[in-house]
Order: sequence, then structure tokens, then C-alpha cells
Amino acid sequence: MKKNYTYPFTAIVGQEEMKLALILNIINPAISGVLIRGEKGTAKSTAVRALADILPEIEVIAGIPFNLAPDEDDETIRECFTVTGHAMPDPDNLEVTMHKVQVVELPVGATEDRVVGTLDLEHALKTGEKRIEPGLLAAAHRGILYVDEVNLLDDHVVDVLLDSAAMGVNTIEREGVSFSHPARFTLVGTMNPEEGELRPQLLDRFGLCVHVGGIADPQDRVTVMERRFAFEQDQERFCSEWQGESSKLAERIVAARELYPSVTISREHLLGIAKSCLKVGVDGHRGDIIIMKTAKTIAAWEGRHCVGSDDIDRAVALALPHRIRRQPLQDMVMDVGSLLGSKCTTN
Repeated sequence: MKKNYTYPFTAIVGQEEMKLALILNIINPAISGVLIRGEKGTAKSTAVRALADILPEIEVIAGIPFNLAPDEDDETIRECFTVTGHAMPDPDNLEVTMHKVQVVELPVGATEDRVVGTLDLEHALKTGEKRIEPGLLAAAHRGILYVDEVNLLDDHVVDVLLDSAAMGVNTIEREGVSFSHPARFTLVGTMNPEEGELRPQLLDRFGLCVHVGGIADPQDRVTVMERRFAFEQDQERFCSEWQGESSKLAERIVAARELYPSVTISREHLLGIAKSCLKVGVDGHRGDIIIMKTAKTIAAWEGRHCVGSDDIDRAVALALPHRIRRQPLQDMVMDVGSLLGSKCTTN
């Protein structure tokens, strides 16, 4: 069977803000995902699906489809084995494998059972035993849950995503069986605003939001056509030609993940973030926290140990557009650098 290749992330022309937002979420999943808004044909879905090739590897307990880490609670591991009909091995001798972080795609028409999980009816009818069939949220644990046309999801599926995103846990309740498993995932959604807007409750769950449009430069548009034609002519060769760039990007992401815990941010810069959010009337404190995490992640991506004013400005532009309530975006962005002055030098 002929292998299907994914268009390389590094071969995407332009759309730098979208690519940066996705990369920042790979480096630091605590940013809580990204919503990509824009017209059709602007590489939104291509970029998200291309993430699979540059995502880092993680340790996963083998034998169960929950992507559990070896350091998960023993009781959680035992329950996950039991409800799927597997015998629990010795906790001290669990088989662990290395898997790439997964990009799990949630179809617009997915049912609640497909998302949450359900009772394995075929097994129940054959054996009389109740066994759980895990859903997409189990597969998305410690990974990325991608929802194309997220604004067209049914309300009850949206509610499930909201609950799981908030709690980091998914609960399956079917036919007298109640079972919970970890479901900590990065939510990535794409949408065309012309087809309808998102519910505010879901909108706020996305850490970052970017708007993408068609490329205006004629030369860049020609490059888009040339690369797409080359990919369709010979996918294997095209991907091989971009493998070097993809490997460099993956290595830089790993380096940024290792640097992130040591990145510092001054109290003065935190005060600037708070003032930015207050000025535009952001509800709650989620926006402040996301800006702080994003600014630190940008600094790590740039290879620096300390957050500067430019990092905060870029974080504000990514984290506040979808949280504005009182005024339009063009009046929103505060020049934090002019208020504070940078206190961080490049190492």
C-alpha cells in the first residue's frame, strides 16, 4: 500500500503568527491551546496536521489506550487496565514505550459516545461482562485534540470538551458503570468566522487566538503553488527535501522545553501584564496567567532565560484578541516596553 505523507510544517509559506502559536503550545501545553480563525484555503488544517512530524516523544504505559505516563497514580493505572479487560501487571514492572505526542482529530459530526467513550456492547453481549471502549479524549490525553470547524460542533459535545478541559478528567457513565480517567490535552481549533461564532464559554478555553488570511505578496503566492505542485507530484521526495528543516525545528522545540522551567519574569513585567488586561476589561484572571506563560515560552523559544518587554507585547497580541469585551483590538495592544523598559538582555 502506498504511504500517504503529510505536508511538512516547515514548508508552509508565511502564516508566521499561526505557526508560532502552535509551536508555543508544543513547548508549553499549559498555554491551553490555540484557536485559528480565517477564511478557507489558508493552511489552517494543513499546519495542525503537520504538527505530528515535529512533536516530541513521551513515555507511555503499554497495553492500554489511555496514553498514561509511568508516574500516574497506581489506582488510576489499575482501573484503566481493569475497565478495558486487561490484567493489571506488577506496578514495578510496567511495560513502557516511547510514542510521539499525538494529534487526535475530532470530526464535526462525532457523537458524544465517540468523544467520551462508551460500553463495549459487542463484548457485553458475548460474555455478559461490562467493558469500557475508550473515546477520543482517552487518545488525546497528553496530546493535542484538533477540532476543525469547531464553531459547528453540537452543544452537548462542546459541554463535554469544556468539562474535560477544565478538570483534566473525563468521566464515562454508561449502564451502571462509572469510570474516570485523565484527559489533559491541548485544544486546537480552526474555524471560518463566516460560518458562525463560538460560544463564549468555549472561546475563553483557548489560550491563544490568531487570525489568518490569504498571502498578499505575489511572489509568496507563487511559492505556495510551486511547493504544493511539487508535493503532489512526489510526496516522498518533497518530504525528504524538507526533513532537515523539520529536524532543526524539532530540536529547537526540545531545547526550548528544557529551558522553559528556568525562564524568569520580573514583578514589574507582571504588573504590566495586569494593567494590559485591566485596560481592555478582560474578565477574570485567565488572560493574565496565559500572557505570563506565553511570554515565558516565547523567551525560551528565543533561547533566553529572562522575559523582556517584546515577549510580553507578542504574548498580549496572541492571548487577548478573543477576550476583549469593551473595545476593538486596534485600541487594545499596550506598548508594555514603553511603560517598563526592558530588563532582560539576550544571553
